[in-house]
Amino acid sequence: MEIKKGQIKAHNQQLSDSHEGYFEPLADQLSSKGYDVDQLVDRIGSFQVAIPSWALGAGGTRFGRFPIGGEPGSLEDKIADVGILHLLNRSSGAISLHIPWDIPDDSAAIKELADKYDLVFDAVNSNTFQDQPDQAYSYKFGSLSSEKEVREQAVAHNVEVIRHGETLGSKALTVWLADGSNFPGQQNFRKALQRTLDSLEQIYDELPPDWEMLIEYKPYEPNFYSMVIPDWGTSFLLANKLGDQAQTLVDLGHHLPNTNIEQIVATLLMEEKLGGFHFNDSKYGDDDLTTGSIKPYQLFLIFNELIAGTDDISALEQEISWMIDASHNVKDPLEDLLQSVEAIKKSYAKALLVDQKNWREPGNPTITVAAQSVLQDAFQTDVRPLLRESRLRSGPQPIRSPCTDN
Repeated sequence: MEIKKGQIKAHNQQLSDSHEGYFEPLADQLSSKGYDVDQLVDRIGSFQVAIPSWALGAGGTRFGRFPIGGEPGSLEDKIADVGILHLLNRSSGAISLHIPWDIPDDSAAIKELADKYDLVFDAVNSNTFQDQPDQAYSYKFGSLSSEKEVREQAVAHNVEVIRHGETLGSKALTVWLADGSNFPGQQNFRKALQRTLDSLEQIYDELPPDWEMLIEYKPYEPNFYSMVIPDWGTSFLLANKLGDQAQTLVDLGHHLPNTNIEQIVATLLMEEKLGGFHFNDSKYGDDDLTTGSIKPYQLFLIFNELIAGTDDISALEQEISWMIDASHNVKDPLEDLLQSVEAIKKSYAKALLVDQKNWREPGNPTITVAAQSVLQDAFQTDVRPLLRESRLRSGPQPIRSPCTDN
């Protein structure tokens, strides 16, 4: 069926009228409370969330993987997919690559392609949790914590990842280790941690001066008795020993059930060691579900602590790496990623509405009731009109549809 230009124009006008019908009452309500709505919209529009290259294909479990149509077959395809996401939401202006899956054949050409889609390269990620066909030693029993030859191989790989990242304009290396043990006695805990620190020191020495190392942690999986970096405290310890360029990366799924993640975030922010996020959601463990699909209030509370813990929100946006880490078993990856970015930005927008100056003053006898009221009032506000307005102001793109000249 042909779509005529007049129909497209009428459709766009209808959408615009509908949006104004929601945005203007919300803007009036927020203005009456003392909020600068234009500033809110601009701040929401400037917030960008990086898309991981590995989340653009179908995920799976250890029991199986079910491919879907349209999965990207090359780095160029992945960049094009993220470009489509960014075109739609104006909030996904960065891509995070995983080496060796995403080694560019021609870095200059890849960077030029990304520029055409208005994309930059976020943190690059190393992979020492899988064996590659051309490597000499296996990572079956660990990488940076393993025996000498394996450690040297893993260190060299991480340095190679840094070099690839430099050619693309990235400014951070993410290190996640699968190192650990499945049975008591399999690993000497102290030696494994010391070897890991020694290996990380060698990688750290190769960082460019304007780079960061983001150290991820995980309590279990693939090992079920111990992990060498099992929690935020161990990551924080390593980052402190390494230096100012080393930071902790918080993956929302890398915690045991009911962990107070927002308190961890507040502590790391206070210590200036919060380097970045891998956003996802979970019910039981590292489920890699769509962000905000299970615990949207927790996501909001995390952003509330971030905003409460800084005097410069713009600097916070720039200094932290905001990335998604998800696996799509039943959803179309692009649809899932659109939902995740939307959930992240909604939580951010709601946290911007919390009255941070007055609600936590000491000595307030009604602080418990007041705190819940202030937080839930912000959380229950429908901020979707603010997000839509920010997209419109960021430069709405024309609908590319087949049409006649009528």
